[in-house]
Amino acid sequence: MKMKVLFIALIAWFSVCSVTPSVAQSKDFTMQEAVLGLGSNLAIKNLKQWQWTGTEAFYAEVKTENNDTALWISNAAKPNEAAKKLVSLSEFNAMLQKNNVKTVKGFPALRWSNNNQFEFTHQGQSMRYTYETGKGASMQALTAIPEGTEHSAFHAETRQMAYIEKNNLFIADSKFSAVKVTQDGSKNIVYGESVHRNEFGIEGGLFWSKSGKKLAFYRMDQRMVEDYPIINWMESPAKANTIKYPMAGRKSHEVRVGVYNTENNKLIYLKTGEPKDQYLTCVTWSPDDKFVYVALLNREQNHLHLNQYDATSGELVKTLFEESDKAYVEPQHDLYFLNNNPDQFVWWSQRDGYMHLYLYKSDGTLIRQLTKGSWVVNDIIDFIPASNEILFTASKLSPLDKTLHAVNIKSAKVRDVLATPGQHNVSLSGNKQMVCDVYSSEKTPRRIALYNTAGKEQQVLLDANNTLSDYRVATVENLQLKADDGTVLYAKLMKPWNFDATKKYPVIVYLYNGPHVQLNKNSFPASGNLWYDYMTQRGYLVFVIDGRGSSNRGLAFEQATHRQLGTIEMNDQLKGVEYLKSLSYVDANRLGVHGWSFGGFMTTSLMLRQPDVFKVGVAGGPVLDWSLYEVMYTERYMDTPKENPDGYKNSLLLDKTKNLKGKLLMIHGADDDVVVWQHSMQFVKKCVDEGKQLDYFIYPGHPHNVRGKDRVHLMQKISDYFDAHLK
Repeated sequence: MKMKVLFIALIAWFSVCSVTPSVAQSKDFTMQEAVLGLGSNLAIKNLKQWQWTGTEAFYAEVKTENNDTALWISNAAKPNEAAKKLVSLSEFNAMLQKNNVKTVKGFPALRWSNNNQFEFTHQGQSMRYTYETGKGASMQALTAIPEGTEHSAFHAETRQMAYIEKNNLFIADSKFSAVKVTQDGSKNIVYGESVHRNEFGIEGGLFWSKSGKKLAFYRMDQRMVEDYPIINWMESPAKANTIKYPMAGRKSHEVRVGVYNTENNKLIYLKTGEPKDQYLTCVTWSPDDKFVYVALLNREQNHLHLNQYDATSGELVKTLFEESDKAYVEPQHDLYFLNNNPDQFVWWSQRDGYMHLYLYKSDGTLIRQLTKGSWVVNDIIDFIPASNEILFTASKLSPLDKTLHAVNIKSAKVRDVLATPGQHNVSLSGNKQMVCDVYSSEKTPRRIALYNTAGKEQQVLLDANNTLSDYRVATVENLQLKADDGTVLYAKLMKPWNFDATKKYPVIVYLYNGPHVQLNKNSFPASGNLWYDYMTQRGYLVFVIDGRGSSNRGLAFEQATHRQLGTIEMNDQLKGVEYLKSLSYVDANRLGVHGWSFGGFMTTSLMLRQPDVFKVGVAGGPVLDWSLYEVMYTERYMDTPKENPDGYKNSLLLDKTKNLKGKLLMIHGADDDVVVWQHSMQFVKKCVDEGKQLDYFIYPGHPHNVRGKDRVHLMQKISDYFDAHLK
């Protein structure tokens, strides 16, 4: 579920580590700063559009000096060598105008061929910039597509652009002519988009083969899915935007994978078989263009087949292996072929209880498990052929940290590369000899440095100042609490900068506590959210805990909530409340809770199922009836309403409004197509039926969350509500 918010806690023992603000701090955050400051006046300094270029150790960066914005190239292998200005923004715009392309206010996203050549896409045109010594600079149009296209994918070597226009798939070539690949596209027959509502790690629907001679793509048939109206109240009369929304236990869409051959214009579909409402994920080309690999997951989501298909005929070659789990199997990553070798690939799996890497032959033979342990692999960075190692980041140090490691594919020996506690976001140079590490921690806003692959520092590119140093940020205590089964849970307690242990403070518990979200990390700022700091300045304590069901802790931790969403999570939250009540400076009669989406569900659950605990709650975009939420997410964690009637009944909140005792503010975006407005509208009706007073607020024009400048209004409303009823 695409949502964020948190709360939970436990009793038993705990350990505490404090992050204390500097004595020089003298400013309070404004609401504007608390909500948008880290993206505006309080932004941490960064390197603009920094990236490795080409196949060597060169990197590019956009700099502005003396009102001159330009793209600069540096050689990481020779740090004492002066950087070279490749092209200024004014020169770049002059070349765009020469090619009859509109100018830009800043450099677009760039795709580098080498340190003197890059490609980019702007206003539907793919362009190539080249600088040659003695010949100067040139800009060449590679291909062009109509403006306003829905989705696109460019293949740099063949200079082809696949794109969706008016619901159909087109491919434009380097001669600026386009082929219409499909004919029946509509709002019901969707091509080239993410399918299955972006679950299973799916982020797109167009997949070029390595050579660019073939394109794989999704085709989603939604005709059997029920229509759902999203109302635009800003038009007169109001207008219904009808979407397809497959609810739990009801008809789901049917997906196929097509393959188009650009050499002979032949279109085929992979023969993925039935049932038609299965999920097709992890679409991956073999490096030699011969095969397409697809993971087929049954609708029950407890059995997966990794299949290999012939890219010419669409025939099934073989099932490489199967995975099953009594709760669910959740594929999240494509196959990773090592160094473009079609004979070996890496598969991500949680089969041993944690997300780890497994090395396979392309015929499905398991060579070895590469990583193992009670920690989670987060990202594959790249493969280093010289040492036969895969660079990856993981929670190997602790669930709060993301550190860099390397595993040898022959011995499965893992070595630490960058293991300083904190968050390491890493990229490997083109020559596979250096890494750029963008690092942060609770005490380090941002540090960017270059290292060799042994982990030895070569050059510091940026050591950013703390833009919050003059502000009265919260004092943060990092806690380890225990759930009722002994599971360790990580939490943070934020206190005012002028905390007085002899006083009694109200507490706001902020929570999410759902799948794929982790709120507590060793990152900057230490609190995790400047709104927490803002509320501590106003005399509150703020408490945040990642309970069972949340991410980055392994399968057992996440699956503890299976078929009973809102129960185990609530138990953990109540253990946290028990801990808070044990503190002499906590006013147990002034506890508040706030969350959005899954956190909104948790907030409402606590206010109704444990009505004597919290005095005030603020629930945003809440799921209130899981039978009204989408098929893919809900059936993974709850099964269908028919299979799990007790689970759905226990988690249902529409029939529990009579239990409401405290003050509850419910907020919803009127254009929400994730947790549809029907959830809270039915809740309001139930409150009216039961004679229960509910405070309710709508944000017209906003989907599942309130973004942009209006978020300041949202957070002010939430803060004012706590001030009115909790202080």
